[in-house]
Amino acid sequence: MKTVLVLGASGAMGRYVVPELARMGHAVDAVSLDAPDPSLDPPGVRRIQGNAKDGAFLAPLLARHYDAIVDFLIYPTAELAPKLPRMAAACGHYVYLSSYRVYDGKDVPVREDSRLLVDTADDPILRNSDDYSIYKARGERILRSLGHRNWTIVRPSITYSTYRYQLVTLEAPTVVGRADRGKAVVLPETARDVQGTLTWAGDNARFIARLVLDDRAAGETYTLATAEHHAWGDIAELYASLRGLRVVWAPEEDFMRIRCPDPWDLGLTWQLRTDRLFERIVDNSKILAATGLSQGDLMPLAKGLETELAKVPRGYEWQGYEGEGRRMDEWLEARQ
Repeated sequence: MKTVLVLGASGAMGRYVVPELARMGHAVDAVSLDAPDPSLDPPGVRRIQGNAKDGAFLAPLLARHYDAIVDFLIYPTAELAPKLPRMAAACGHYVYLSSYRVYDGKDVPVREDSRLLVDTADDPILRNSDDYSIYKARGERILRSLGHRNWTIVRPSITYSTYRYQLVTLEAPTVVGRADRGKAVVLPETARDVQGTLTWAGDNARFIARLVLDDRAAGETYTLATAEHHAWGDIAELYASLRGLRVVWAPEEDFMRIRCPDPWDLGLTWQLRTDRLFERIVDNSKILAATGLSQGDLMPLAKGLETELAKVPRGYEWQGYEGEGRRMDEWLEARQ
């Protein structure tokens, strides 16, 4: 039996990866800040509660030298050099979570050899920033610089999961929370006809679990995504049919002031303009070939959203995004 350490095991993908690995016969140590109910786990899962970014907590785990580590933690640039080589040295196979946001949008459909923002972004400030899309690509570079190739890089598309639902750049507390309160959400008109790709976390978990300890995946990069894609306007209609969401389309500048009133805070601007406004149509043939899955095996978006949204009780108390909601209310009231 092979041993696998999963860091960030209760996150959007981790919650699906852990049981998938166990069903494949691995012994899984699942680390997370919270403590999910272990009674729901299949045999072979051991839950460990703690902060995996705390060196004192992590060191004894890495000393066990697992057969594989699946790492869902987030490492900004300052943490990449001290963390990634150590992770790769502490196991037989290290799976690093990058993102499809590293792609620069100049190649459609997106493939693993498509150009990256860190190399070709038109905005030099973005290229030299610590934006999510940039530090994920820097992490990839560090792994490729190592003398050993016991790593695999995975680049998930936008992933929806239990209590995680996205719409353009809006997150679940705004999308589902406002729908349940009978309030409209504001979206940028510029995104209405742009194609987006949303992949179910359970499918990404199956991709990852099948790559773990596969010698053919060593030193390889995979985009984890369905080939299904929809205009953001159509995705908004799905939320409308499943949860009663109402959408008001607004000028992009108004939308950005609602999301982030500080014009010098560029992170949300980059998320919109260097990802969500790109045509995100994915060629997923490489990951399908590597895992033996077919597009027909993957969850259709409408069914997946219906299944996951059914897990969220109406009136669930979402945390965060109060300022965004207040600014959205003010903008809507001013338009009446």
